[in-house]
Amino acid sequence: MPTAPQIHYATSPDQYRHWTLAVDGPIATLTMNVNEDGGIRDGYKLKLNSYDLGVDIELYDAVQRIRFEHPTVKTVVITSSRDRIFCSGANIFMLGKSSHAWKVNFCKFTNETRNGLEDSSRHGGLKFVAAVNGACAGGGYELAAACDEIILVDDRSSSVSLPEVPLLGVLPGTGGLTRLTDKRKVRHDHADIFCTTSEGVRGQRAKDWKLVDEVAKPAQFADTVRRHALALADKSSRPDQAAGVKLTPLQRELSDSGVAYEFVNVAIDRANRTATVTVKAPTAAQPTEMAAIEAAGVRWWPLQFARELDDAILHLRTNELEIGTWVLKSAGDPQAVLEIDATLAAHQDHWLVRETVGYLRRTLARLDVTSRSLFAFIDEGSCFAGTLLEVALAADRSYMLALPDDADKTPKIAVSHLNFGTYPMVSGESRLARRFYGDDAALAAVHERQGQLLDADAAMALGLITMNPDDLDWPDETRLALEERASMSPDALTGMEANLRFNGRETMETRIFGRLSAWQNWIFIRPNAVGELGALKVYGSGSKAQFDLNRV
Repeated sequence: MPTAPQIHYATSPDQYRHWTLAVDGPIATLTMNVNEDGGIRDGYKLKLNSYDLGVDIELYDAVQRIRFEHPTVKTVVITSSRDRIFCSGANIFMLGKSSHAWKVNFCKFTNETRNGLEDSSRHGGLKFVAAVNGACAGGGYELAAACDEIILVDDRSSSVSLPEVPLLGVLPGTGGLTRLTDKRKVRHDHADIFCTTSEGVRGQRAKDWKLVDEVAKPAQFADTVRRHALALADKSSRPDQAAGVKLTPLQRELSDSGVAYEFVNVAIDRANRTATVTVKAPTAAQPTEMAAIEAAGVRWWPLQFARELDDAILHLRTNELEIGTWVLKSAGDPQAVLEIDATLAAHQDHWLVRETVGYLRRTLARLDVTSRSLFAFIDEGSCFAGTLLEVALAADRSYMLALPDDADKTPKIAVSHLNFGTYPMVSGESRLARRFYGDDAALAAVHERQGQLLDADAAMALGLITMNPDDLDWPDETRLALEERASMSPDALTGMEANLRFNGRETMETRIFGRLSAWQNWIFIRPNAVGELGALKVYGSGSKAQFDLNRV
């Protein structure tokens, strides 16, 4: 049965309990004022601007709305309305009461949201400034470090810190620790002191150690933040004038057997612990000119599809923990998807197209880092072409039905221009480049067939699929593959899949998720953290943690 109660990721500004959004010309301000009694689950209070999943869901929604509803915003200032408190990070009592799976899924979504800020800065021209107007600890510093710049108030008390090691006996938030070295280039000895000092680092030393970019006295703090925000806005590629697209509520039908949207359908087989995720091409003609695309707005297929797939992935990851294998399928006309890809390529410099491509890029990356086995089944009626082919390329294995060329329902796949780098993984490479380890000859062979509809034999010859069983073998091969997968250790599969999916170069993002999958998982179940006398359990009780002192 699904985890109860269900967690939903849909929200809107009129429902926010923890954030306010204000827009002033090219600058938007997101102000955190966490409602202590507004936890997404009962049993803890969100004191000192600490956050749980509900706080992060609102942050994610707010940034999405800035991207699409406020296209002339060029810089986002993230700050707090609390006196002398910016953010104290993830709520410790929430973590102490949560299951292991909840903690890990929470950390993954949190990291994806912060990575999304950097993705928008890198690709979409939306810049971020952390206006740290008080104590900034743990996950609060992770949020600040995800911004382009950190401005710290120099009031002799406000500090930045990653106190997880001395206070909680756990790894400093994977995003915070990795950004110290990979992004901010903090010297390893300074980082060592920083991560083992619970009181943190203040003022000029924080700037000297590259923990922040600027410090300002309280009287000059607001002016300093605005000056930096405007300077970043000058570098932005976002438009000076444009009408936004309102993100109206998603339409979906949720039941115990799955969830249905217009272009995404999830069917759950609880007995076999599988979910079949079917992505669909549009059935109606799609606009090709920008005026018509803007008029379609949130109903434009690429944007609507991105929203639906994003919501489906989050729903399954959070609420369906025992559904270990996702079967990825597609339905529709592959030519319709290729035509949409041509439109995306033709208008790639328009802000709405750029933001939609960004949404697709981040959603596909969310699929890559999901700890589920992903099998693509390409059978009759499939339309894995171009943008939708990325879903199949994300799979751990892909099976494509081989039928005679003259058969009416012979499945075909197709590669478009967008498959060669428009939707990079968190490793920074395309899924095709990952597939072939950057082999130029293999990539060139695929590139030569761009735009062509390829049957199973042609796809197999190019290395685009794993298996091409015929109609006699298809039922047994696919059934046995799923049964075999379901019999294996989920933990072992998670480790194997994470390593195989990111087989090439390392990036800050792959390091973050690699540590989240392995180190964080390991530390979160060790008694030094979560045992009866572990640091995470006794935090705030007045008792001192007792550690197993064996180093392993």
